[in-house]
Amino acid sequence: MALPLPPGLTPMEVAFFCEMEMITVVPRQRLESLELLGGPTPVLKPPQRANLPLWLALLLKRQRRANILPPPWLLPTSLERILRYETETSPNAFSPPPPHPYAITARSAPTDTISPPFLPSSTDDAPPDYLPYHWLELGEILLEACSDDITDPGHVRTLLRDLREVRMAKMRASTKDFDAEDGGVNSLVGVGAMEVAEGRQFILGVMDGLRKLGASKEVARHEREARGEGGDLSEDDEMEM
Repeated sequence: MALPLPPGLTPMEVAFFCEMEMITVVPRQRLESLELLGGPTPVLKPPQRANLPLWLALLLKRQRRANILPPPWLLPTSLERILRYETETSPNAFSPPPPHPYAITARSAPTDTISPPFLPSSTDDAPPDYLPYHWLELGEILLEACSDDITDPGHVRTLLRDLREVRMAKMRASTKDFDAEDGGVNSLVGVGAMEVAEGRQFILGVMDGLRKLGASKEVARHEREARGEGGDLSEDDEMEM
């Protein structure tokens, strides 16, 4: 009998979907257009830049037929500014996601509008200082496959590790508000795909524990009401429970 699958995407599945992100390459030789499920790729003509899916860019890199341009947010100066925002400017919130490239109004919207996480946020013309939806896994893949194309890869790896630790600490700290009187709803705007996959089990465990604790309090309150002792629990009763 097969075991039930865990809820949500696993980290390996998230990394697989990350390979559909668009990345910019500089071809080293001419390559005709390829018919893919997502549409035809542009004709590669050195030294003109072109945007390709990450999986295809990695294949051409391994074959030494193209170089990969790191996205603007992966530059050390950009990562330093993002880390400064996370730790100093906004220590209790996540850095904002990349702005939407389309000017959408209430009356009309372009027919080719796309939404996160499928924004072209890792091409060479993407805005800097914004972490895309697949920032963590994309950074690790590029550092492993094309570190020679990245400026100061050792420093970039250190900055990515620091960002990961700071943001995971924020996600764990946000669970203390789950039992608040206003419902404990926390904003996850700016959280990446891999961060959600890695933190889901912990957050679900906290929520399940709070649900069980709330149910036991409700049962104790009904028992006290049945005995005519009032519905509020004292601190001693809560500690005993």
